[in-house]
Amino acid sequence: MRVLGVDPGLTRCGLGVVDGGKGRSVRPVAVGVVRTPADQDLAQRLLGVADEVERWLDRYRPEAVAVERVFAQHNVRTAMGTAQAGGVVALSAARRGLPVVFHTPSEVKAAVTGSGRADKAQVTTMVMRLLGLEVKPHPADAADALALAICHLWREPMRVRLAEAEARAAELVRAHKARLAAAAKAAGTTTKKNETGARR
Repeated sequence: MRVLGVDPGLTRCGLGVVDGGKGRSVRPVAVGVVRTPADQDLAQRLLGVADEVERWLDRYRPEAVAVERVFAQHNVRTAMGTAQAGGVVALSAARRGLPVVFHTPSEVKAAVTGSGRADKAQVTTMVMRLLGLEVKPHPADAADALALAICHLWREPMRVRLAEAEARAAELVRAHKARLAAAAKAAGTTTKKNETGARR
């Protein structure tokens, strides 16, 4: 499975494509960063991000897109820009019918390093080790994008299996309730017949 990981942002938007193989094997395909000028109009900056993401989707043809979920930050303006960039990415993927999954920073850190509190340096080190990279992805947004793709490749199969198990459990519960209702109805009918027969 091929996944495009996106660390959204307006000034820097990290992009990373990773192929997943058997088990937990992963292979790097491409990594890069989209940059837009801070003094440019917001709409044009978003267009710049969208255009580059479209090119990556056309060129690398991922089967899914993993985007970092935005959390509240002290800088509201930065948080809004990050969320807007993430929305543009999700829209581009949705137009192609690609599944888009948002992962929290702690989920990504835990998947890649084993700790949800790992710092950026630890994440970068593990990304390099897992993908066999000799050169550190730069800037950190690029490494984060690769980490997002890895996280998705490792977590999504488990999430799908869990969802399927929950759906099966819910169906069993519905079937059990239906059987109980049918048994109660049958018992009520039998009781009513017995009472009618007794009165006669």
